[in-house]
Amino acid sequence: MDTAFRRVMEACAGTAPGREETWISDELVTVYTELHRLGFAHSVEAWRDGVLVGGLYGVTLNSFFAGESMFSHERDASKVALVHLVRRLRQRNFLLLDIQFMTGHLAQFGAVEISRYEYKRRLSQALHRHNRFC
Repeated sequence: MDTAFRRVMEACAGTAPGREETWISDELVTVYTELHRLGFAHSVEAWRDGVLVGGLYGVTLNSFFAGESMFSHERDASKVALVHLVRRLRQRNFLLLDIQFMTGHLAQFGAVEISRYEYKRRLSQALHRHNRFC
């Protein structure tokens, strides 16, 4: 975790079949890298033989983690990173992991959609419960 934040972001911004454009601009990489330096943004990496093969990044505020993007250069590498993220959040008693939108990929790990009301309730609790990712 947190050993190659900028590289994870750059890999998430890379093109892939069916995704020739990205919302992750150079400016966003710079801003999020500063958030990482300040302790608010984090990466979870998957490595094979010293090569970065998958990962994800997001932003934390107290007991809230907002997952931003993930990538995989090898089969299931992003899944490995996600499993480690969830384990870390559970160990630290985080209250909310925001995945932005439901996908089949995330549903297989137990992600569930909640109502707007429930989201706001959980978000308020998470933001008011002091916590640290590291």
